[in-house]
Amino acid sequence: MIKELLANWPLLKQIKTGTDGTGPEAMSEQTRSLKPKFADAQVARSVCPYCGVGCGQLAFHKDGKLISIEGDPESPISRGHLCPKGANSFELVTHPGRELKVKYRRPRSRQWESLDLETAMDMVAERLWKSREQTFVESKDGRPVMQTKAIGHLGGATLDNEENYLIKKLFTAGLGMVCISNQARI
Repeated sequence: MIKELLANWPLLKQIKTGTDGTGPEAMSEQTRSLKPKFADAQVARSVCPYCGVGCGQLAFHKDGKLISIEGDPESPISRGHLCPKGANSFELVTHPGRELKVKYRRPRSRQWESLDLETAMDMVAERLWKSREQTFVESKDGRPVMQTKAIGHLGGATLDNEENYLIKKLFTAGLGMVCISNQARI
């Protein structure tokens, strides 16, 4: 028993192998059996959604459940590094207090109510189109203007140049908006 105990003692293993005690000779059976938290998990390459930089992320998932989000070392943009928001992506997605329903407060109400996304999107589209129909100006002083100043759009900093270009085209040509800006320049 004592002989077996001494044979497994890291100090004696270190003396026998001539190593510095930071490798396998210092590991217990329990330590050797440890696996990384994302062992046997599938990985999906992704891009961080919190700004327009586009840092690479690796999303590890197992049995249909997200288990970790890490920086992607192969990303030419971030080389595995993430800012504080990107580094907290996992908690931002999985936190039990995360709101998963659209919240709506009716005019003059003091209470918020939950709506499903389909209903909320229908409400937005209906109100947008109603405002456009009521305020659209086809011509001014005999010249065509085809615009409305009653609705506007403020883009977010997570949008890239291509997305902003398409939004500008949709909202100016499609809806006639002239009030378009982007948070990224503020």
